[in-house]
Amino acid sequence: MARPELKNFRRIVVKVGSSLLVDSEAGEVKASWLAALVADLAKLHYERRDVLIVSSGSIALGRSRLKLPRGPLKLEESQAAAAVGQIALARIWSEVLGAHGIGAGQILVTLQDTEERRRYLNARATIAKLLEWRAVPVINENDTVATNEIRYGDNDRLAARVATMASADLLILLSDIDGLYDAPPAQNPDAKLIPVVETVSSEIEAMAGAAGSDLSRGGMRTKIEAARIATTGGTHMLIASGKIEHPLRAIAEGGRCTWFLTPANPVTARKRWIAGSLEPKGTLTIDAGAVRALRAGRSLLPAGVIRVDGQFARGDAVVVRGPDTDEIGRGLVAYDAEDAEKIRGRSSPDVMMILGISGRSEMIHRDDLVLGGTRLAEST
Repeated sequence: MARPELKNFRRIVVKVGSSLLVDSEAGEVKASWLAALVADLAKLHYERRDVLIVSSGSIALGRSRLKLPRGPLKLEESQAAAAVGQIALARIWSEVLGAHGIGAGQILVTLQDTEERRRYLNARATIAKLLEWRAVPVINENDTVATNEIRYGDNDRLAARVATMASADLLILLSDIDGLYDAPPAQNPDAKLIPVVETVSSEIEAMAGAAGSDLSRGGMRTKIEAARIATTGGTHMLIASGKIEHPLRAIAEGGRCTWFLTPANPVTARKRWIAGSLEPKGTLTIDAGAVRALRAGRSLLPAGVIRVDGQFARGDAVVVRGPDTDEIGRGLVAYDAEDAEKIRGRSSPDVMMILGISGRSEMIHRDDLVLGGTRLAEST
C-alpha cells in the first residue's frame, strides 16, 4: 500500500521525547534543533493545519536546574524535579512558538484524565478551544502528581491517547530511530525498515525492542502499543527520526519513516465506540423538530428535549428517542441528569439564567452523537 502524504492531514499531534529535546550532558534544551523543529511546526500552522505537541523533558530539565546527581530518582524526587522542570519546559515552548507569532497553551494530564469520561471531556474541550483560537496545545504527563500506579510511564502512549481525544488524523512520534525494522538494526546490519504497517499484528509486536536512551522511558515496544491505540481510534501514526534538523520537512519530502495505517477516521471510530462500547445511563426524548435537526447533521439542543429519564452524569452515554419513543440514536450528554431536567425545552440563552453558569449550548454535540441506535451516522 502506498504511504500517505503529510500535506493531506488536517490535525497533527507531534510527540517530542526527552532524549531529543534535552542534551544529556549539559542538561539544557538543544536550542538549534528545537528552532528547526518549531520552524516546521510553524509552517504547518500557517497552512491552517491544527498542531498539538506532546513534550517530554520536565524531569530532565528539573534535575538539571536543581543540580541533582545522575542516577535513578525516587518517586517524590521525580515529582519535585518535574515541578521545577514544567515551568522551564512551558517557558521554552512559549518562547520558541512565540518567535513565530504563535500562542501556546500548557495542558498537564494524567492517565485518569483520559480514562474518566468527565475529565476526558473537559480536557477535550480545552484542546478544542485552544485550537479554535489558533493556539498550540503543549501537553505533558503531569509528573508532579502521577504515581507509578496511575502514570503512563512514557509519552508515546500518552500521545496516542491525546491524538484520539483530540480527533487528530495523524500522530507523529519523533524518535531516536527512523522507523520500525524487521530486526534490531544495532545488532543486525541486514535489518530492513518497514515503510508501511497496515495492521498492528502479533508479528509486528514481536519486532519491538527495548528503550535506547537513559533519558527516554519509552522504546519501540511502547511505540507499537501507541500505534495500536492510535489506529484503533482512527488516527494514522508514523515513527520518524528526530535526530535530524527539520524532521517534519524531511517527512513531507518523503524521508525514511514507518507509517501505521488505520481504516477508519477519528470521527467514525469515536462514534463506533459510543454506539457499541458504552452502556447507556439514561434516555432523552426529543420532539419532531429535533429529530429532523439531528438527521440533518445538527447537534441536539436543550430546546428539543421534552423528557429526561435515568440517573446520568456529564459524559455518560444516553439513548435519544423521538416523540413516538423510537430510538433515534445514542450520544454523550453534556449535562448531569438533574441539570438536563432543568433546562429541557428551554433555549440555549436561558441555560445561564437557569443554572447560574454559562454551560454548553448543546445537550449532545453532533460529534458525540450516533444516529440510528448502533448504526453510525452518515453526517458529522
